[in-house]
Amino acid sequence: MPRIVSLLLDRDGTVIEDRHYLKDPQGVAVLPHVAQALAALQATGVRLFLVSNQSGVGRGYFTAADVLACNQALAAQLDPSGVQFADSVFCPHAPEQDCTCRKPSSGMWETLQARHGLTPATTVMVGDKPEDMAFAANAGLAGRFLVATGKGQATIERFGLQEQLQQHSFIAQPAAPELPQYILEDFSALPQAIALLEALPA
Repeated sequence: MPRIVSLLLDRDGTVIEDRHYLKDPQGVAVLPHVAQALAALQATGVRLFLVSNQSGVGRGYFTAADVLACNQALAAQLDPSGVQFADSVFCPHAPEQDCTCRKPSSGMWETLQARHGLTPATTVMVGDKPEDMAFAANAGLAGRFLVATGKGQATIERFGLQEQLQQHSFIAQPAAPELPQYILEDFSALPQAIALLEALPA
C-alpha cells in the first residue's frame, strides 16, 4: 500500500464537538487528542483537509460566513499545536437540493483533487457518520476510518460494529460503502490506524 499523504477530515463530531447546527465560533471545541494526532501526522508530511456538510446554510439557519468563522475559530485553536489545514471545503446545500457536493456524493473530493492534485490511493477519510464512509468509498479513497465521537457511537450501534471496535479489527474490504475499515475510539489511535493501512499488501 502506498504511503498516505493526504487526510480528509469531517468537522462536526470528528474534529470538534458536535453542536447541532453550529453557527457561533464561541461554540467551537476541539475534541481530545485531535491536535496531538494531527500534529504528529503533519510532521510526517501528511496534508490535512476539512470536508464538511453544512446543510444549515441551505436550510437558512446560518450563513456561509458563519461556517467560515467557525472554521477560523477551529484553526485558531489548532494553531498552538502547529496544525494547519491545507484547505477546507463545505457543502452549503440542504439534502432536498440534490447537489453533487453533499456527502456521500464525491463533489468535494473532486474539488480538492483538482486544486491540490490529490490521489485517492494516498488519501484517507476520517468521520463519524455513514455518509463520511460512503463519501470515501465513492471517491475511491485508500481508507475510511470511523471515530467513536459525535454520531460515531450511534453509527456503531446501527451497524452492530461493537465487536470491531472492541477488538481493534481492521477490515480491508468492508461489506458496504457506508461501513468503516477501522474504528477509532478517539484520535489517539489515528496514526496507528494509518500505519495498519499502509502495511496492507498493494
